[in-house]
Amino acid sequence: MSNKTPIPDEIYLLCILHNVGATSPERALTFEEILRWTAMEPPKAEQNLNKLVESRYVEVKEVLGARKYFITVDGIRKVLSMYS
Repeated sequence: MSNKTPIPDEIYLLCILHNVGATSPERALTFEEILRWTAMEPPKAEQNLNKLVESRYVEVKEVLGARKYFITVDGIRKVLSMYS
């Protein structure tokens, strides 16, 4: 029996975005790309992305009509703090 507490879904999503390198506006991912990387159901992914945006861990930018998501400096710090 493990005594590890599972990480919240939004933090899992943040870690995936960090691990695939979505760490700047130039490397931002579309919602569809995020779904492929995370294998989350669309409503769950959207809810968690909204939480991350509200927390200022993720920002959204629009490129040619497509919304793209990337991790902010605060989001990178949050991920790295999990390893210390």
